[in-house]
Amino acid sequence: MAPKRRAARQSADASTLVIVESPAKARTIKRFLGDGYTVASSIGHIRDLPASAAEVPKNLKGKDWATLAVNVDEGFRPVYIIPTDKKRVVTELRTELKGADQLLLATDEDREGEAIAWHLVEVLKPKTPVRRLVFHEITRSAITKALSQTREIDQRLVHAQESRRVLDRLIGYLVSPVLWKKVGSGLSAGRVQTPALWLIVQRERERMAFVSADYCIPIATLAPAEDSETAFEARLISLDDRDLATAADFNPDTGMLRAGSRARLLPEADAQSVIQALADATFQVTDVAKRPRTRRPQPPFITSTLQRAASTRLRLSPRQTMRVAQQLYENGYITYMRTDSPALSAQATSAARTAVRAEVPQERERDYLPERPRAYRARSARAQEAHEAIRPAGRRFRHPDDLGPDVDADGRRLYRLIWQRTLASQMSDAQFEQTRVQIAAEAGDHGKAVFQSNGQVVVFDGFLRIYAGERSGERMLPDVSPGDRLQVRGIDLGARETRPPDRWTEASLIRELESLGIGRPSTYATILETVQGKYVERKEGALVPGWHAFAVIQLLEAHFPELVDSQFTARMEDGLDRVAEGSLNPLPWLSAFYFGGDIESENDGAGMLRDGLRQRIEASQDAIDARAVCTIPLPGSNGSPIAVRIGRYGPYLEAVENGARTQAPDDVAPDQLTAEVAADLLAKAASGDEPLGTDPASGLSVFLKSGRRGHYLQLGESRGAGRRRPKTASVWPMYSPESLSLNDALDMLAYPRTLGTHPESGTRVTVQDGPYGPYVKCGKESRSLPGDGDERYAKLASIELPEALEILSAPRQPRRRRAQPAALADLGAHPASGANITVRDGRYGPYVTDGELNASLPKGRDPASVTLDDAVALLTARAERVAAQGGRRRRTGTRRRRR
Repeated sequence: MAPKRRAARQSADASTLVIVESPAKARTIKRFLGDGYTVASSIGHIRDLPASAAEVPKNLKGKDWATLAVNVDEGFRPVYIIPTDKKRVVTELRTELKGADQLLLATDEDREGEAIAWHLVEVLKPKTPVRRLVFHEITRSAITKALSQTREIDQRLVHAQESRRVLDRLIGYLVSPVLWKKVGSGLSAGRVQTPALWLIVQRERERMAFVSADYCIPIATLAPAEDSETAFEARLISLDDRDLATAADFNPDTGMLRAGSRARLLPEADAQSVIQALADATFQVTDVAKRPRTRRPQPPFITSTLQRAASTRLRLSPRQTMRVAQQLYENGYITYMRTDSPALSAQATSAARTAVRAEVPQERERDYLPERPRAYRARSARAQEAHEAIRPAGRRFRHPDDLGPDVDADGRRLYRLIWQRTLASQMSDAQFEQTRVQIAAEAGDHGKAVFQSNGQVVVFDGFLRIYAGERSGERMLPDVSPGDRLQVRGIDLGARETRPPDRWTEASLIRELESLGIGRPSTYATILETVQGKYVERKEGALVPGWHAFAVIQLLEAHFPELVDSQFTARMEDGLDRVAEGSLNPLPWLSAFYFGGDIESENDGAGMLRDGLRQRIEASQDAIDARAVCTIPLPGSNGSPIAVRIGRYGPYLEAVENGARTQAPDDVAPDQLTAEVAADLLAKAASGDEPLGTDPASGLSVFLKSGRRGHYLQLGESRGAGRRRPKTASVWPMYSPESLSLNDALDMLAYPRTLGTHPESGTRVTVQDGPYGPYVKCGKESRSLPGDGDERYAKLASIELPEALEILSAPRQPRRRRAQPAALADLGAHPASGANITVRDGRYGPYVTDGELNASLPKGRDPASVTLDDAVALLTARAERVAAQGGRRRRTGTRRRRR
């Protein structure tokens, strides 16, 4: 109790500095502390590994391991630097610390937060007492309790975070360059990212190899003879005592019934015959079975289940979910959002039960609330991070309708979901009655036909009263008894086709990663963001891999199979957990992974790389056949194999026998690019070079072609042996390729156009079109034509030598691209910096910018709906993410590969 009294009696002269990660968290905590406290923000990590070779200290640049910034020769000691954009933060924190008598580090309670606290101590070197302030919700009672229970920094958690950082650096910085050299620039491999990508590619492979099958399950519409108003459907389940084949009976690789299957395949012709045979048959109920069923409420949310539920119910991506949850936590509305423990404290359990009482009829409290509170435990024996579920904060849960004005629409939706799930977790089971009705009829030569219908009704809604989004699956059947005869309203053929396995969604992939033991609460959103940024496109909620993903996985499967092995990755995760517990020394564990060799037990971590990652990387330089790994054969290429190849300018199709090629279509998913489709594309490419006409000046044909960079014009046939490369020109943006005329094409092919010679140098002056739009050129000097859009292209034809010389005499301006995006909306000034914030549409979609920092809009977000507050929140989140990763603010949204 003594520490609590000291906190309560903070004198006017004493001063305590409290450091947290974010300004929002600092503002909330400040409300609960007295005048003797100063709360400052580190804005994420203040120290990190160098983000580029330029940031490596000069005295280390000659070291073999300098690029890694990890001293692999001396205990895998990381080389930390203070990024340029954090030096001011460090200076401000040092200034605040000078007048403090005590330093409290109130960073998040997970490994990353522990590491931030440790780095603060290492950099600030405080001479005053330092304590760790830990809480999982930002409320007055939680802060007061935390002040009475401060502790030392947990070095085990610091070591676990540092080991994870080193592992990720070794894999990312050593394997990624192999991908750049053998597949393409800008690609990356990662400890968790790579097995996640393998799952996505493997599912697409299954879809590509899938062979569909047609079958029928006739469906009869029936009604009790005495009740013409009540009708229900029943499906045919057996004929002549043989079960009908369903989708599960087919081999997905052949489209045939599985070997040994006794199921009866009912093709369309047979199904029609059965229906005809049943035209005059008597349908009689043979069996009615009823049984009770209960459904327990699900546990309170952990990080992964929150992300999955928000994805399916609210259509929020994992990244959006974590951003919104972070805001709710920092504003004191929910508990810490990175946790894999579903447990509720006694106080939270009591608060949930109290909230339930307010939502159900008073006379039925006992029905909706079990006599004993429900308790939940983590599935994993090593559940890490926070030690309580994600729930509403405080001793009394705030109702979703009572949230403050600082919560936006997404925040309100997410809070309501958390509130509902928490309350439901303490409520009674939902109770159902399931009914199965079987009906028999004689189908002539086909034998006895048995139809079945299943129904379910809710007897008691229980937790569904609060968690209404849970589908109860109600389907009522009429009250019938064995022996009852039924009227036949009609029989549908029930033609069906087997379907390939569903692609992963963000929600289902998170569930799979969690079940495999890959990743941890803080990593799922980042994993999905990374794979979608480099390899995968999200279409209608499904994750569709691009062809580069196939090439990368082929390379890794052949030369680094451990990195795509989920068990290997799970063992690494388990090793990090053991480091956090203090039961595993990270140094021999990291050494075994990098240098190779055995350690005490394979379960101690990453000892499966017996030859070590370093040796594997060295061997891969000559062992990897780049052409082989960049070739993806298309299944079903009978006689004339066709493959997708990864080229310098992207994927293309190639016929293996004759070398015919054409660009791989961007809008066709891999499983839809069958050998038949590919052969058709190659045939069209071979015969599709019909000329627009003939150039009267040269007598050469003019062709409209399509390349990786869009449509272009070509004068003359493609070059062969001994031929010159034909002249080409890009199609100007104001022209539609579908309606392009020969005269239009000749106008574009007329450039470069000579305007004359420079009066001083005698050098030829030309005007022409290029990758960045129209420009004038004289020797090595070039300048873009002034104006915007069509105006610049119109000037191509009108400009004369005097105007060109005037443009060339002006100072060189920064080069701009052909279509500089105009602002979609002007939102106003940033409340902190005063910079003007706009919404723009860029290469990777709409984004907000303050001129210094860009932040992409969430997928599916209408740019017209973005407010100034939304934009500030996005930019703040982006700044904190960049800072936390040790990166620098950049003026563009393009990500550079860390080398």
